[in-house]
Amino acid sequence: MPTMTPSEAMTEVLVQEGVNHISGILGSAFMDMLDLLPAAGIDFISVRHEQTAGHMEDAYARITGRAGVVIGQNGPGITNYVTAVATANMAHTPMIVLSPSAGSISVGWDGFQECDTWNLFKPITKASLRVPHPKRAADILRTAFRIAYAERGPVLVDIPRDYFYGELDEEILHPSQYRAAPGGIGNPEQFSAAVAVLKNAKNPVIVSGRGVVDSGCIDTVKAIAEYLGAPVACTYLHNDAFPCEHPLWTGPIGYMGSKAAMRILAKSDVILAVGTRLSYFGTLPQYDINYFPKTAKIVQIDINPRHIAKTHPVSVGLCADAKDACEELFKRLKASMPAVGDLQPVYTLVKAELADWHKEIAAIAEEPVEEGRMHPRKALEVVGAFITRHNAIATTDIGNTSSTANSYLRFNAPKRHISTLTFGNTGFAYQAALGAQIACPDDVTVAIVGDGAWGMSLFEVPTACQYNLPVIATVYNNGAWCAEKKNQIDFYNNRFVGADIWSKSYASIAEAMGADGYRVATPADLADALETARKNRRPAVIEIMTDGNRLAPPFRRDALALPTRLLPKYAHLDKSNFNKAKYTL
Repeated sequence: MPTMTPSEAMTEVLVQEGVNHISGILGSAFMDMLDLLPAAGIDFISVRHEQTAGHMEDAYARITGRAGVVIGQNGPGITNYVTAVATANMAHTPMIVLSPSAGSISVGWDGFQECDTWNLFKPITKASLRVPHPKRAADILRTAFRIAYAERGPVLVDIPRDYFYGELDEEILHPSQYRAAPGGIGNPEQFSAAVAVLKNAKNPVIVSGRGVVDSGCIDTVKAIAEYLGAPVACTYLHNDAFPCEHPLWTGPIGYMGSKAAMRILAKSDVILAVGTRLSYFGTLPQYDINYFPKTAKIVQIDINPRHIAKTHPVSVGLCADAKDACEELFKRLKASMPAVGDLQPVYTLVKAELADWHKEIAAIAEEPVEEGRMHPRKALEVVGAFITRHNAIATTDIGNTSSTANSYLRFNAPKRHISTLTFGNTGFAYQAALGAQIACPDDVTVAIVGDGAWGMSLFEVPTACQYNLPVIATVYNNGAWCAEKKNQIDFYNNRFVGADIWSKSYASIAEAMGADGYRVATPADLADALETARKNRRPAVIEIMTDGNRLAPPFRRDALALPTRLLPKYAHLDKSNFNKAKYTL
């Protein structure tokens, strides 16, 4: 075995894993390893804030299927990753967090930049590993990759900063020598039970999720849907899990999703849930439609056994890779039952439900707005059509406008929709768009960002310029944290505390940072700006002046209650004094 330093050993593990770049901010703690990266053929992408690196690598991994890798200075550099790593963990995204820590000899002395990041990251990673000795550096990093891919999530590798130095004899291993290839159908006997449920369905519906995208089995899901005559709904914020041009596509479920999908799903007697954990938030009632039927039989396919029947009781649970399971299931379906044959009735049903839904949201977008402002839905109509037309990648934050985009994002190819998902943090979309652009340098990438989230993102515009990443940021300037503003209207009698956001011009700030800036207030100008930005292939920020009085419904009405005030000094704030006349927005 060749003799090498721990820095060299870990770098060689990265090379064998096919890592071509690492994101983060340089620091003295890992500079010995950083110095090796150019010679190893690994680029270092330098960002302005470590959280950005985490979101970038999250998006990169979702698109490429390869684990993203981040690094930072021990202490504050690594703690800046907490939100991004928690997001990736809930998104089931493989990621490696290389986490230098204080020197081994000084641990416990509260030295400069010392923090127990190993314990800090345990609840938000699949594993928090520690290099116990310099000679174990490569072994622990290989273990991290094995866990990240097997359990679909981030893994932290804590490395005392003095353990980058020294000597060890290390064999350079190929990944096939220390981790298994993904795939498999799980228990074959369960497929007979699944077929028995599906063949007796009168109104089957397929719910297609992230696993369908990751495993590349949309074509098989399409074939099963056509064989069964089953409409297909996409899971919450995975709008790319089934092509929108297919006549069985009903749209996404979940907050601000498709009423067509929800109405059809509500009438189903059998649900085939493919590659989805059927998340709690993603299946809650919406628009006063309790659409997830209590009596329907569920056949659930998920690669993680912890997700089977986690939120909804199932008739059959298939713990398996979505692609392998769908292929096996389709083979058995064809052997045990004939195809439905005439699909026209179900096509007609889907078309009619979609027409009603599209008519409803089109009418909302025509509501009167403040002069010089656009209705946010009208803006999303334009942006959504642009994304579909150009097969663009779309990234979304959380918040009033970004969440309403769930009604307008329609894709015909997988790995096009990158969302913050159920961790729900702001300051995700633009950072993720940078990572998506790195993964797909020739594609159009559009970030959908409210002005609140943009305040947590705009400092990365120079990063886009530095690395020539032509991301188009659509920033919806409505002057408020509008999702929370809606709660203050509905529950707190129009008492707006902390809701307002001030800015002079986000477009001008972008130009000062080196990007192209556009400020628009009409659908025509927005469409022109999008096309111009696409043709110019430069970092661009399109500031869209939208009406902050056009608000979406609350994320969850059951999560808040009208206030009760018991102390006399707060009595005027009690729910008994709620003035419905002030309910103006």
